[in-house]
Amino acid sequence: MSNPAAGQDTDAPAGEGLELAQFGAGCFWSVELAYQRLPGVARTEVGYSQGHVDAPTYRDVCGGGTGHSEVVRVHYDPKEIPYAVLLDVFWAKHNPTTLNRQGNDVGTQYRSGIYYYTAEQETQARESLAQKQREWKEEIVTELLPARRFYPAEDYHQQYLEKGGQSAKKRCSDPIRCYG
Repeated sequence: MSNPAAGQDTDAPAGEGLELAQFGAGCFWSVELAYQRLPGVARTEVGYSQGHVDAPTYRDVCGGGTGHSEVVRVHYDPKEIPYAVLLDVFWAKHNPTTLNRQGNDVGTQYRSGIYYYTAEQETQARESLAQKQREWKEEIVTELLPARRFYPAEDYHQQYLEKGGQSAKKRCSDPIRCYG
């Protein structure tokens, strides 16, 4: 029997005409809020992907033995927001040169990753990474891999910062404050 965690993410987008994108850029709370604010993004979900354990919990992932990354899965309308814009937000939201770390958050679950669903996304991600590498002195350690099965995080993690009072309104430019 094969490991379901190692399989592709075959979930359907949340609506007709939508596509999926998946990004790991440290703690998923602030990354999710950044994507929630983008016009053309219909839905966001935080969860776990790229690991080897089926149906992991937050506690499992934080324990470091599952191989999963904290990710945001974005359901977006490519007619309203190009994938390239999602990539721009990804690069702006974190430091892609720190291995398994963002700020005070340390562990493999906080690694930098772009997890693509299509060959077109892969091409754009590789071109984007090459461009960003020219802008950074340090080596970018972002992994680019096919999107594996996505496991939604527990309900209390979903839209966490919005539930805490931060605006998720489209085009909102208020600073994002991460807390836990």
